[in-house]
Amino acid sequence: MLSFKNLQIEDKILMAIEELGFTEPMPVQEKVIPFLLNDEAGDLIALAQTGTGKTAAFGIPVVQKINTSNNKLQYLILSPTRELCLQISDDLLSIAKYKSKVKIASVFGGASIDRQITKIQNGVHIVSATPGRLVDLIKRNIVSLSSINTVILDEADEMLNMGFRDDLEFILGKTPQQKNTLLFSATMSDEIRTIAAKYMNSPAEITIGRKNSGAENIEHICFFVQAKDRYLALKRIVDFYPEIYGIVFCRTRKETQEVADLLLKDGYNADALHGDLSQIQRNAVMNKFRIKNLKLLVATDVAARGLDVENLSHIINYNLPEDLEIYTHRSGRTGRAGKKGISIVIANLKEKGKLNSIEKQISKKFTFSQIPSGKVICEKQLLHLIDKMEKVEVDYSQIDPYLPEIFKKLEWLDREELIKKFVSVEFNRFLDYYKNTIDLDIPDDKKSRRKSGPSELSRLFINLGKTDELKPLSLIKIINENLKRQNAEIGDIEILKNFSFFEIDSRFSSELIDSLSGKKYRNRPIIIQSADKKKDSKMAGSFDRSDRKKSSRDKRTAFRTERKSAKRVRSKKRN
Repeated sequence: MLSFKNLQIEDKILMAIEELGFTEPMPVQEKVIPFLLNDEAGDLIALAQTGTGKTAAFGIPVVQKINTSNNKLQYLILSPTRELCLQISDDLLSIAKYKSKVKIASVFGGASIDRQITKIQNGVHIVSATPGRLVDLIKRNIVSLSSINTVILDEADEMLNMGFRDDLEFILGKTPQQKNTLLFSATMSDEIRTIAAKYMNSPAEITIGRKNSGAENIEHICFFVQAKDRYLALKRIVDFYPEIYGIVFCRTRKETQEVADLLLKDGYNADALHGDLSQIQRNAVMNKFRIKNLKLLVATDVAARGLDVENLSHIINYNLPEDLEIYTHRSGRTGRAGKKGISIVIANLKEKGKLNSIEKQISKKFTFSQIPSGKVICEKQLLHLIDKMEKVEVDYSQIDPYLPEIFKKLEWLDREELIKKFVSVEFNRFLDYYKNTIDLDIPDDKKSRRKSGPSELSRLFINLGKTDELKPLSLIKIINENLKRQNAEIGDIEILKNFSFFEIDSRFSSELIDSLSGKKYRNRPIIIQSADKKKDSKMAGSFDRSDRKKSSRDKRTAFRTERKSAKRVRSKKRN
């Protein structure tokens, strides 16, 4: 079996990486390290998924080849995000633990530029940077790239996806003609090829796995649901995997925050990560997620780029990305370091074509599964609870003094009743929530959804619609916030221009109508009432006419007010 000692790595670095727990090289390290340690090594394109050990693959040779007698900048490493930039510099510092003369600086936005300037002016051998901040420092004449011998572009496809192409071209244009360029990427897009053709000289290519393919130990699962049922499906998926620790990807910042808020409200350990957060808020969320105080991070692709979080069990695609190549990046965040991972897609039938394209891209097939039923989820959660109880460690020295009183309190219960009560303390909320839930799957015969409980649905009218920026998710939020029993069964939702119709469990329709009466949404008084499909168009027409009459009255009032104001102005001028 190949070890790091077989790769011509010097002893000081071997000592450091052994302390880091590195025992044998990963495939990308096995191929890249010998190539870069060769004095005649030239340009390189290395294609490997996120989490395959790329940082050590280029970091070990970089640290080993530093000329510490020369106090000038020799190596530049560019990455797309602050988190990855910091991770790279931290990893390099760990690799260089026993090479104290090696100087490394990290340069990124959202932090004090003065401290970064001071560190650079004191002399550094390696700079790990994000493109935007580095461009700023170059324009201020703080950083000179004239002495570097190697540029490393890490997560190059991510940098291009994030719109850094102009910054990259500006930076590369400031580097010497005679240098090595190393490009590390998960995918080989047309833009990557363009950069390679323009700035690289006959690069060698190392590919770990197939180009643009997903990791071999990731299982890809797809659940088909109607668009309005996405959030309900998400909850069932999360409940079906009791030990889940993962990222839920949404398309927009607004949707990310909405989904995170709903999860929090429904009792899940979740939080949002998106571009509207300050750096302090972002750091707080990430710290909680890294120490597993959060089990779910709801994020946009841009906000999650460069995050380095170990042992993620699941990636959930709440929506497929617009650029399907991004799916490879999303799924690649789980199943790292030889561990198994699961990438889940919540999709509708219209997205079958996109799923076929992704299958070709990752060279793997999706497993198409049914959304777990309430009964299946309850069984899974119950067995998980029993398993936890069975394996829990008991500190007898702490608990023994309390046992006599406990035994006395519970002596009237037989063994079977005692077990049932202890289990129910933790488990009743699942039983209560799932006892009358509907089947969320889209049936193959396209008939109406089958119900797993006896509940009937009532159809309601509400005077909110697209003009109020109402969406299925925000309507569900309004419903849940105004019912004592949250998560009542909701059926079809039809959002129109100025009003909407929706179905809800008949047992809660009166309560919802009473609760919403007199309330406002975006400063608009809410009107909600029972609806009859035969009378829908008539009711909607009356509200449309009412809205039009109100609009006409408002315009006439405004015109009269403006005319009176003009008369007063003319009268003052005459006087």
